[in-house]
Amino acid sequence: MMKIGIVGCMGRIGSLLVEEIISKKHDGIELAGGTALQEDIPDNSNFFITNNPDELFQRSDAIIDFTTPEASRKHIWMAAKYKKILILATTGFNTADEIDIAKASKETTIVYSANFSIAVNMLFALVEKTAASLGQNFDIEIIEAHHKHKIDAPSGTAIALGKEAATARGQNFEEVAVLSREGNTGARKNGEIGFSTIRGSDIVGEHTVYFLGDGERLELKQQATNRNLYAKGAIKAALWAREQKSGLYSMRDVLGL
Repeated sequence: MMKIGIVGCMGRIGSLLVEEIISKKHDGIELAGGTALQEDIPDNSNFFITNNPDELFQRSDAIIDFTTPEASRKHIWMAAKYKKILILATTGFNTADEIDIAKASKETTIVYSANFSIAVNMLFALVEKTAASLGQNFDIEIIEAHHKHKIDAPSGTAIALGKEAATARGQNFEEVAVLSREGNTGARKNGEIGFSTIRGSDIVGEHTVYFLGDGERLELKQQATNRNLYAKGAIKAALWAREQKSGLYSMRDVLGL
């Protein structure tokens, strides 16, 4: 039986993960417990909760992390220290963070993805193939929409889509990404990858990639309507990861894309 711990178990996705695991819908796993801020830990919890991540890592076989970069920077090294599988879904990392994630994966198995939706990862693959085929003859624009509580913009998934497209076209993402526009920006430069962000109400998540050519356009879109899909994807990744050697993997590896 694989014991899965949830850091940030009282959060938006963390609580869904707890519900999904204790529902017994998935064979071969059980809830090891979770972490939360001391003031958020209920007096009558029916599972182990601590404000000390070290305690959770020691009693778990795998940890699922949908928290913040500040918290996850510590969690990646705890996973390496205790040799525990880490399913890392946090977004908002910088380049230095991603280098550290790769270093930590030399000591344990890490599945790191900007999005654990099956459809989003299919979208990654489609964007890569389309960008490589169409090249810079088509302009690329990415529009993403999320709920009003999301704190980073553009979303980690939108950035990941842009990186897929840039790599497929042989571009340096940092040199061609235009994360926002305002004022007198001048004409659009050839090869740019533009981003637009929508925030409002309870939108779960939507990502649309536009390939805009002269006289025609192609739109590739994924729309999430239920956050449970992220929890299910993360659990699928944890079950897959227990059969893998130490290293850094993505959800596309899990799905064989």
